[in-house]
Amino acid sequence: MEDGRRAPMAIIIWACTTLCLVSYAAAFSHGASLSACADMMPRHLRMQLHNPNNNYITVHTNMSFYFPGDKVTVTVRSTQDFMGFLLQARKVSNDKIAGTFIAIPPGSKLLTCFEDGDTVTHSDKSLKRNLSFVWKAPDQPIGDIKFFISVVQSYFVYWAKIESAIVAQRGQT
Repeated sequence: MEDGRRAPMAIIIWACTTLCLVSYAAAFSHGASLSACADMMPRHLRMQLHNPNNNYITVHTNMSFYFPGDKVTVTVRSTQDFMGFLLQARKVSNDKIAGTFIAIPPGSKLLTCFEDGDTVTHSDKSLKRNLSFVWKAPDQPIGDIKFFISVVQSYFVYWAKIESAIVAQRGQT
């Protein structure tokens, strides 16, 4: 009698586990969760963090300095396909998220971590390589900034907080 109950119970446990994992994975196929806002770390199960200095992603800006209210074009280039990402501008002085994104490419969406549109993430799991964004600096001085991106190559492989060069603020009073 015990063997007759084990097989159906094992199937039920397997089915429940599989459904939970599939729904968990599907949740991230439409973008990062708000829990990633602070540390920019994906919340996938069993992910393997790779050294941010040993990656195939670069983050470039169209200017090395900006004035309050300026628009900065941010380009993410990759030599390999990736599926997911999380992009933010952060103050060099205190690592706080700053500014808003006003133009984003297809396959991405705005996320509100602290202010509307201060973060961009993927909106689908299509393969990505080269992306371009436009970030708007706040009208008030905030100091120098850097752009940071975390990239998910596959469900199990990612790089966190790949950074751009410093974009210095001009016109501080």
